[in-house]
Amino acid sequence: MTLLDFGIIPIINENDTVVVDEIRFGDNDNLSAMVTNLVEANLLVILSDVDGLYDRDPNKYPDAVRIHEVARITEEIENSAGDSSTSHGTGGMGTKIKAAKKAALFGVGTIIVNGRTPGVLPRIFDGEELGTYFLPARDPMAAKKHWIAFTKKPRGKLFVDLGAKNAVVENGKSLLPSGIKGVEGGFDRGDAVRLCDLEGNEFAKGVINYALPELLRIMGKKTTEIEGILGYKYGDEIVHRDNLVLKQ
Repeated sequence: MTLLDFGIIPIINENDTVVVDEIRFGDNDNLSAMVTNLVEANLLVILSDVDGLYDRDPNKYPDAVRIHEVARITEEIENSAGDSSTSHGTGGMGTKIKAAKKAALFGVGTIIVNGRTPGVLPRIFDGEELGTYFLPARDPMAAKKHWIAFTKKPRGKLFVDLGAKNAVVENGKSLLPSGIKGVEGGFDRGDAVRLCDLEGNEFAKGVINYALPELLRIMGKKTTEIEGILGYKYGDEIVHRDNLVLKQ
């Protein structure tokens, strides 16, 4: 924000020479969606080497038709993008669709457009219909939950029984210690963890209130037993509903 105040355009790049494994995101498309969230931008523009999203691969089918607007990113749209790659960079159209979905959930629209088009940015801002515009979600996700869902890296997994899963998914409840049957990984209080059923299927992600050594002592127990076992209590919830996001 300071760079912008000085009239300087900051460049944030996945391939920066000082990058380390802990802060790698996988590709610049998804990194751009996370930055869009963090700086509370009004629009995400992804410059590609194609004119937008097509109903099928334009490199294989000359009669492919460009889709001008996408109201909602469905599973069908994600699957149609596949793993088709552009000629440059690590991300193909599939990663761009995922980035647009992340931005949409934050309440921001995305335009995928050909960066080689002369004057493309001023033309977009003047309202010219270029590329493909992905509309923002009608019910955007709160910034905190968007950060938990897409930015905060999970450090472990919690395996819960069917009753605990239904309480979280169907009834909108927090995760309590009694429903936890197993753990995986190493985490501290405040880290993100994946919530999985006993078959290992992830259904949510959240910020945990207890570190691994503490959780191993209280998992499967009632909330009334926590303080007696540990000698203190941060709360009844292992993962509070306010710090939990269901898998999209």
